[in-house]
Amino acid sequence: MSTSVIPDRPRSTRAQRRYERTRPVWLIVSVLIAVEIISAFETSMMYAALPTFTQVFDTNAASVGWTVTAFLLVAAASAAVCGRLGDMYGRERVLIVVLICAAVGSIVSMAFGSLWAIIIGRAIQGVAGAILPLCIGLAREHLPAKKVPMAIALIAGSAVAAGAASLLVAGVLIDLGDWRYMFVVTAVYAIGCVVLVEAVLPWRHRDTERQQVDFVGAAGLAISVTAILLALTQGKSWGWGDTRVLGLLVLGIAIFTWWVRWELGRTSPIINLRLLAERNVSFTMLATIALGVGPIGVTTMLIPIIMQTPTTAPFGLGLSATHAGMLSFIGAMIGMLFTPLAGKIAAAVGARASLLLGTTVFMIACAAFFVFRGSVVGMTALVVTVSIATAFAYTALPNLLVEFVPEHNTSEITGSQSVVRTAAMAVGTSITTVLLATLVVPGTSTPTVAALGAVCAMLVVMCAITIALTLGIKYAKN
Repeated sequence: MSTSVIPDRPRSTRAQRRYERTRPVWLIVSVLIAVEIISAFETSMMYAALPTFTQVFDTNAASVGWTVTAFLLVAAASAAVCGRLGDMYGRERVLIVVLICAAVGSIVSMAFGSLWAIIIGRAIQGVAGAILPLCIGLAREHLPAKKVPMAIALIAGSAVAAGAASLLVAGVLIDLGDWRYMFVVTAVYAIGCVVLVEAVLPWRHRDTERQQVDFVGAAGLAISVTAILLALTQGKSWGWGDTRVLGLLVLGIAIFTWWVRWELGRTSPIINLRLLAERNVSFTMLATIALGVGPIGVTTMLIPIIMQTPTTAPFGLGLSATHAGMLSFIGAMIGMLFTPLAGKIAAAVGARASLLLGTTVFMIACAAFFVFRGSVVGMTALVVTVSIATAFAYTALPNLLVEFVPEHNTSEITGSQSVVRTAAMAVGTSITTVLLATLVVPGTSTPTVAALGAVCAMLVVMCAITIALTLGIKYAKN
C-alpha cells in the first residue's frame, strides 16, 4: 500500500504544520499493530507465570490469581473511559499516556520483588486495555475509508495472535531464569511504542477539545464494571452464594442502573448510550455478548482441558502443557493469516458477511469438539479451525460498529464493546466451570462426557443466537 494520509479538515497553524507530515498507510498500520501487541501480550503473559509465582512466593493459586484479576478489572474500565477521552481530546495523546502507564506498571511489578507489588503493577498495566479501541479509532481517523476494514482486521487479528504467542514467549523468558524478564521486555517495548507513536502518527487537532469530561460518569462506570466483573471472576473461588459475590453484583447493578440515567441526562456523556438505540449497533453488541459467552470466551479454556486431561479420564488426550501450548500457538498463527481475507470481505460486502462466516465455522468446530475428543489429529485440526473462525468473527465485530457509528465516537463505542465482551467472557467461563464441576464421575472431581456435551451444546446455541442477530443487521439500500 502506497497511499498517504491527507488532512481532511481545517486546523490551527501549529496543528496543521504537525499534521502535514503525512505517512504511508502501511507505516501507520504497522505502528498500530505494534502498539496493540503490547496490550495483548500483557493480557495473556501472566497465565504462563502463575505456577512460577505460586512457588516463588510460597502462596496459593487464589492469591496469585489476583495478578490476572487486577489487570482485567482495570482494563475493562479503561477501555470505555479512555476510549471516550481519546475521542474528545486526541487519541494519540491518550494512547501515549496509556503506554506510559503500561511501562510504569511493568517497572513497579519487577522493582519490589513481592506479590503485592506485582498485583499493584498489573493493575497499573491494566490501563493498556484501552489500546485496542484507541488503535481502531486512530485507523479510522487517519486512513482512507477504503483501507479501514483491512486495517481493523489486521489490528484485531494481531491481538489474537499476540495473545497466543505471549504464552510461549513468557514461558521462554521464565525458563531463562527470572520472572522479572517478562516485565523488563514489556517495559522496554512500551517505551519503544511511545517513541513510535510520537514519531509516526500524525496528530490531529480536536474540535471537541473544550468539552468537559464527565468525571462522575467515568467513576460510576468504572466502579460498576469493576464490581460486576470482580463478582463474576471470583464466583468460582468464593462460591456463588457467598455474600461478597452477591453484594458485589447488587452494588454493581445498582450503580450501573443509576449510571444509565445519569449518562442519558448529560450533554457530553462518557458513553453515548443513545448510539445503542440504533438497531445495527444494538444487534452488534448483542452478538458480541453471545460470542463472548460462547466460543470466544470458552474455547480458549476448553481446548487445553481436552488436550491436557489424562487419557484415563472419560475424555482427554493426555498431552503435556508444552505440546498443547505449541499446537495452540501454531493454530493462532494460521488463523492470523486469514485476517487479511476477513478485512477484504468486510471492505467488499460488509463485516456482516465476515461475522456470519466466522460464526458458522465456530458452530461446526464447537459441535466437533464432542466428536473428536479422543483424537489428537482431530483436535489439532479443530485448533486451526477455531483460530480461523476467530480471525473472521473477532475482527468483524469492531468493523461492524465502525460501519454504523460516527468517526468521533469510534474509540468510545469500541471501548464499550471491549467491556461487554470481557463481561460476557467471564459469564461464559463461569457457566462452563459450573457444568464441568457439576457433571462429574461419582466420588471424583473429573468431568464426564456428558459435561463436555453440555458445554459443546451451550456453545452451539450461542453460535445460533449470534447468526440470528447478525442476520438482523441490515444495510441501507443504495
